[in-house]
Amino acid sequence: MSEKKVARIAVCSSASLYNELIALSREIDNTKIDLVLPDMAERMKNGSADSNEAKINWSEVGYGYKASLIRGHFSVIEECDAVLVTNFAKNGKENYIGGNVLMEMTVAFYLKKPIIILNSAPEYSPLIDEIMGMQPVFLEGDVSVLVEVARKLTR
Repeated sequence: MSEKKVARIAVCSSASLYNELIALSREIDNTKIDLVLPDMAERMKNGSADSNEAKINWSEVGYGYKASLIRGHFSVIEECDAVLVTNFAKNGKENYIGGNVLMEMTVAFYLKKPIIILNSAPEYSPLIDEIMGMQPVFLEGDVSVLVEVARKLTR
């Protein structure tokens, strides 16, 4: 009989960082946390998509597809206990949080869901006041703390 998961957490990440996200999710797979990855990241993890598919030129593909992905992940956030922002380095910027992830954080904030951020705050970001205003919990890169944070979600 498998152990019951302590929390279901939606992951928010820049699509260009899905490979790093997948590696992190494999670390967490053996915990009591049920991580819900963005659709493309989940398909990459199970081998039904490759990393090139996450690098989309939206002006060529069409913004309707992007809109459907955004709405879909908003629904995932609504169904989960919290969100985990995987703010890896991107284009030389440490602890990157972009526009789409900020929108996902905003949905979680509006729904009164805890926001957990993997690494430190992106102090350089023009969005820092909005990020800090949502009062996230920072793991400071220590994934082992995530299990304890998840336990507190379900008490």
